[in-house]
Amino acid sequence: MPNCSECKKEMGFQDRMNAKSYGGQCVDCTNSNRAENIRVQTETSQEQLKADAEIDAVLVVTAHTLQGVTISMYLGVITAECAYGMNIFKDLFASIRNIVGGRSKAVQDTMRDARETVLLELKREAHQRGANAVIAIDLDYTQVGDGGAAMVLLVASGTAVVIEE
Repeated sequence: MPNCSECKKEMGFQDRMNAKSYGGQCVDCTNSNRAENIRVQTETSQEQLKADAEIDAVLVVTAHTLQGVTISMYLGVITAECAYGMNIFKDLFASIRNIVGGRSKAVQDTMRDARETVLLELKREAHQRGANAVIAIDLDYTQVGDGGAAMVLLVASGTAVVIEE
């Protein structure tokens, strides 16, 4: 009779059927590995939730100084970039709005998405460097290309710092 590839115990019928699908492992080893995988996934999920909360808590401001807060460490300049394509429909509607006046919701939504994306990326970069704030944020919008291949490029930059309240 064959033996389990992990624990080396002799396998009966049920174990042999299980071994065909689970790399030669008996039912007990398969269940043990599943439990360990679930534990690791749960641990990883909890760590990710903690990291996400820490990233969300990173303060992002346009000011160069903060009243009532001590900056204990400057960790350097950080940047984030985001390029969004302005598809033909957005371009068409924006062109019409440009002629008749008014606001283009599609373009505004694209700009808002780009801003939210770069600010989140700045927070992530700051968190990776050990910062809990980003000061002196600057957002620069640029149109790249023209006609049917126009894109909006948004570059955000700031200084990653550690603050103490």
